[in-house]
Amino acid sequence: MKRTMRVLLAVFGGLLGLCVMASAISALSTRSLWAQYAVTGAAPAPPERLTALDKARLAETLQLKTVFGDQIWPGWGRADIPVILWTAGAEFLTGLPEAPAGPAASGGETWQPVPGDDFLGQPYFRRLSDNPQNFAVRAGDSWAASMATKWEADRFLMTTFRNGLPGPLKAIFPYRALILPSEAQIIGVLHEMFHAHQASSDPARLQAAEAAHRLGERYWAADSAMRDAWAQEMDLLIRALQAKSEGEARALAGQFLAQRSQRRQAANLPTDLSDYERQLEWEEGLAKYVEISAWQRASRTAGYQPAPALADDPYFKGYRTFEQRFGQELSAMRRSARQESETRFYYTGMAQAMLLDRLAPGWQARGFDDGTWLEALLMKQIE
Repeated sequence: MKRTMRVLLAVFGGLLGLCVMASAISALSTRSLWAQYAVTGAAPAPPERLTALDKARLAETLQLKTVFGDQIWPGWGRADIPVILWTAGAEFLTGLPEAPAGPAASGGETWQPVPGDDFLGQPYFRRLSDNPQNFAVRAGDSWAASMATKWEADRFLMTTFRNGLPGPLKAIFPYRALILPSEAQIIGVLHEMFHAHQASSDPARLQAAEAAHRLGERYWAADSAMRDAWAQEMDLLIRALQAKSEGEARALAGQFLAQRSQRRQAANLPTDLSDYERQLEWEEGLAKYVEISAWQRASRTAGYQPAPALADDPYFKGYRTFEQRFGQELSAMRRSARQESETRFYYTGMAQAMLLDRLAPGWQARGFDDGTWLEALLMKQIE
């Protein structure tokens, strides 16, 4: 008994020492990280230009779109879509030959050329802004994809997480675990580039999808009674994605659609709230499908070479982590069945699109048809 106590005390003492040491190291690392990302104190001054890594990541985004874009969505790969990268009070516009005229749509200054710098041999433009966003935005006569730089996204995640921690943990939490892989930002820009494609190809439909967000309060009030049914629906959809054969995938897709219809009927869900689901699956689910498809193709295409400048990016993994990432996405998809978040429809739209790739190659030709929803296209494959 005494020997057991001594062993336990020795183990506890060793663990305590390791914890103290780890806490001290984490605190030192955290202070360094806070300084790098300006997590505490006043907001950093707006940058004057894009960094070399910002440019490398954006060059890779454009390369992915060029190489795989038309395979994922015909016509999108060839579309000229400007990109805005934003951070801490400033936006940077690339992909246009000259600065758009007129005031900044998000509040702030007009676009001005960045002096003494270029992106891929072409000028790019800067403006101060107090309300940038991740979505499709107007840039003169064009629709542009707007997305935070990786630095800004990392800073936002760390600041938000830090603000939610109890005081004693703020100094020792391993914030480096929150830093995103560069692939997440690279394909995130593709997500917004697809929204810009939706906006330029079918502006009325995208506007209708945006208007549907206003129904969210009513939808989530009704959702609490549907969550068990949603969990079953989500399980069937994930199993269909993971099916070994096309026949099994088709059968599970049919069960998913039947469960969806039963859930709506049991909840007496009004048509406009059913359309709320469909609209968001079309708007956000398709954009999610595009980003995941690009990462998947880059990871599985023999001989694909990322942009050379990414060799200097410590957070770029060469797309090797796709399978792990996709598994995490499916886990998050399951959890979303019981969460009050529109993220649920990012996943269900993505999953239906991926099923259509398997069951109905070329389905994208009808993807922008008026009144055609993903679930309707899937239904045609099981009738």
